[in-house]
Amino acid sequence: MFLSCPPTQTRLSPIPSPPDSPISSGHSSPSNPSSPLASSTSSSSSDSVFSTTTHHIQPPPPQTPASSSTSIAPSHPMITRGKAGIFKPKYHANLAHLHSHNLYHALFSSTIPKGFKSAAKHKLWLDAMDEEMSALRANKTWVLVPRPYSENVVGAKWIFRIKYRPDGTIDRHKARLVAQGFTQIPGLDFSHTFSPVVKAATIRIVLSLAVVNNWPLHQLDVKNAFLNGNLSETIYMEQPPGFVDDRFPGHVCKLNKALYGLKQAPRAWFQRLSSFLLKNGFTCSKSDTSLFILKSDSCILYLLVYVDDLVLTGNNPSQLKSFISILHKEFATKDMGSLSYFLGLEVVRSPAGLFLSQSKYAHDIVNKAQLLDSKPVYTPLAASQVLTSQGVPYSDPTEYRSLVGALQYLTITRPDLSFAVNQVSQFLHQPTVDHFQCVKRILRYVKGTLSFGLHFTKPKDINILGYSDADWARCIETRRSTYGYSIFLGGNLVSWSAKKQPTVARSSCESEYRAMANTAAEIIWVTHLLQELHALPPDRPTLLCDNKSALFLSQNPVSHKRAKHIDLDYHFIRELVLSGKLCTKFIPTKLQVADIFTKSLPRPQFEDFRSKLRLGPPPFA
Repeated sequence: MFLSCPPTQTRLSPIPSPPDSPISSGHSSPSNPSSPLASSTSSSSSDSVFSTTTHHIQPPPPQTPASSSTSIAPSHPMITRGKAGIFKPKYHANLAHLHSHNLYHALFSSTIPKGFKSAAKHKLWLDAMDEEMSALRANKTWVLVPRPYSENVVGAKWIFRIKYRPDGTIDRHKARLVAQGFTQIPGLDFSHTFSPVVKAATIRIVLSLAVVNNWPLHQLDVKNAFLNGNLSETIYMEQPPGFVDDRFPGHVCKLNKALYGLKQAPRAWFQRLSSFLLKNGFTCSKSDTSLFILKSDSCILYLLVYVDDLVLTGNNPSQLKSFISILHKEFATKDMGSLSYFLGLEVVRSPAGLFLSQSKYAHDIVNKAQLLDSKPVYTPLAASQVLTSQGVPYSDPTEYRSLVGALQYLTITRPDLSFAVNQVSQFLHQPTVDHFQCVKRILRYVKGTLSFGLHFTKPKDINILGYSDADWARCIETRRSTYGYSIFLGGNLVSWSAKKQPTVARSSCESEYRAMANTAAEIIWVTHLLQELHALPPDRPTLLCDNKSALFLSQNPVSHKRAKHIDLDYHFIRELVLSGKLCTKFIPTKLQVADIFTKSLPRPQFEDFRSKLRLGPPPFA
């Protein structure tokens, strides 16, 4: 017997909290109502909220100076407040004196609950769950069936998130019902799971073309995107916590549509979206399968897809609006207007061009590391600093990996961090205290450059220009070289990289030659992408290198004992030069912009190359 998901499902009623009683969020109520809250886990949030409400605060007893007989002789002549017996009092908020019920909800509505029971205490989260259930019912996501005892039944769970605006204020409370996909059985409940997302370089190239052609940038968000995906497997799921059907409490949900948490859900959604776009005249890019292009006569549209976030631009505003209306009819989408905030990237349009940054994300990273009050530095790493695996192991490797991973995402708009982040990323398996000090230095540099980002302007001529450089045998333990490149489209930086070469180079010429080959491969990818976008510049790309021996190898099909051992795949750069698809030229080292991706530089040289990358503060600062 199959039953459709009825609209009469009931949820648990919200659990009220008396406004005149202490708020228990995992803490026991104090026996004395006037005693300060002893929980250390909530003291930081309480301090920030009640710092100006002195009549709600119970001051601690005055500190007694340490006795001279028990004091420890100072190991340093500097006299600190602690050595002098001077202690700054800490004021703890006593939530037993919290009489305002509205203030209670304002304080704890910004706390993300762990499950349904804690979320059911607050109306904002209950409304968010109701909204999610309404979308699931409207989409006919499942039907209720008797429990099949011979089939695997996955669990269900509520996930809660708070969506923030770019300025840090709360946008909305989001509740999402997810399937516990970790209980799925491979081969039975799912097979293929891969789903592509748009590359960061593709985003920057499309933004650069929009600035060059003065095209509008539009942003869309697909609501409950994964619910639009069609499943090819039969999957059963437990009923949502708090929304169990009163008539059939023992039934389970047979899924008709993909649900968040399922292994195959991203793939099912992308297949549904891509098939819809192809039916409406779009073509899928071969260079980046998350880029879709519509070319009709003189009209051209670009569509970037990152899961459920869409960015649309083109040369015909009326055609753009027409397609948005078609998209609205097929999927439940939210029109976000002009592009301003996308995947943590802040986009600011101006008459001069476009400014791309991650200032809010950078602030969150520094705040997470508790370094907002630290003193900024002028470079990410000290000049000529080399890291090794030797040293005292760091006590919290998880914290190290978390901070480094966050910094890696920050490099999407911060090429000045690429080399430093590449260096500290090589020790994720066993970080030392010295490595963590380097991470803290990077964060101190970020703290002083929170508002920095990339500037995109409209150039006079559009061409492709690449810089390639390598630091021979930089790693003192493996003697492998570090190479880097930067690629400009019409003067706008669209692609860069800083990596360690996979094998040891026998000479600086060899390391530079390998770097040129890798840079040429990226340039060819950029040209193929621009060709699909119908925006390929007429002039052939130019690659600049500061090593004359490597240039000679790229321009002449010579073979001698110093180069015969180089892998054949690196020699494809010769064919590019001989066929006229690429031009290689010499550039002095002092003008080699890619040098910032291969080593830690002194401040004057670092700031000079950083400005040449068109990286700096906002234009209005």
